[in-house]
Amino acid sequence: MSSPDVAMLVDMGFSIAKAEKALAITGNKGVEPAMEWLLAHCDEAEPIPEPVTMSEPPIAESAPDAIAATPSQESTASASGQSAQTEVAKSMKCDVCGKLFASTLEMEFHATKSGHDQFSESTEEKKPLSEEEKKEQLRKLEEKLKEKRREREEKEKQEAFERERLRIRSGKEMTEAKRKLEEIEMQRILEQRKREKEEERKARERVKIQIEADKAARRAKAAGLNNQAISPTTPPATSPIVSSPTASPSAPARKDYNETKLQIRLTNGQTLMQSFGSKEQLSAVRLFIDMNRKDDIGPFNLMTNFPKKVFTEDDYETPLDVLGLVPSAVIIVQKKAVE
Repeated sequence: MSSPDVAMLVDMGFSIAKAEKALAITGNKGVEPAMEWLLAHCDEAEPIPEPVTMSEPPIAESAPDAIAATPSQESTASASGQSAQTEVAKSMKCDVCGKLFASTLEMEFHATKSGHDQFSESTEEKKPLSEEEKKEQLRKLEEKLKEKRREREEKEKQEAFERERLRIRSGKEMTEAKRKLEEIEMQRILEQRKREKEEERKARERVKIQIEADKAARRAKAAGLNNQAISPTTPPATSPIVSSPTASPSAPARKDYNETKLQIRLTNGQTLMQSFGSKEQLSAVRLFIDMNRKDDIGPFNLMTNFPKKVFTEDDYETPLDVLGLVPSAVIIVQKKAVE
């Protein structure tokens, strides 16, 4: 098994067999459980692989006409057998770095990890670690594990910091987007209110111009009537009036007023004084109140106390003299009840 966990344990000085055994016993849960098991069972001997026995070929029976081996051939065969027995390969050696390996699997793992590709058989035996070497190996192993833990904690801390930074950044972006939307909405509302005020101002201006035009027309009409009244006319023939004891005195002539003086009482206690033409409509008084009042009460009605009367919508198109508001009157502003 050539996994990263096995590679790490072998790199720490354990054999492949022990590394695989430790990982198998700990359920392949990682390097740390396997290392703890190896530290607890470091005195156990490594499993020795069973030697591979080669079956000797059967010795053929000598034929009747077989030629007997000569003494020189027997001596040569015995010498070669002895040399083969004395030069049995006990390990594999890396010709690049000089490391010894007890098995072919360790050699292949070393070749995969280091990239070395030159190996040869060696009669040297890989010596087991001494107690001092085991302690040194365990110390190095613990240091490597501590370093791995520090690296893992640092990585987790960095990832947590990055997640927090992204969360703060996304929160700021959402806040900024919300603020921009609120600004756009506020700007839209302000522009709408500005348009409404401008339209209201233009409407008032049109009404004011219309009122001024009506006033000018009435003044011109009144001036024409006055000129016609003072023009020389032939006096009608009069007959002598014979006084009679039963004759009733003539009724006094009604005086005509060209304007009226109105006292307007607002809801906040303020009083406005203004003169209007007697032929002006009540709507002119309402427009004057709407343009000069400072109490924003919304819709309102106009009324009088003596005699008490609340003017309706139809009354706003009626002249002031017809409504009995000439030559002077008191008008009270009343908040209109919401239906």
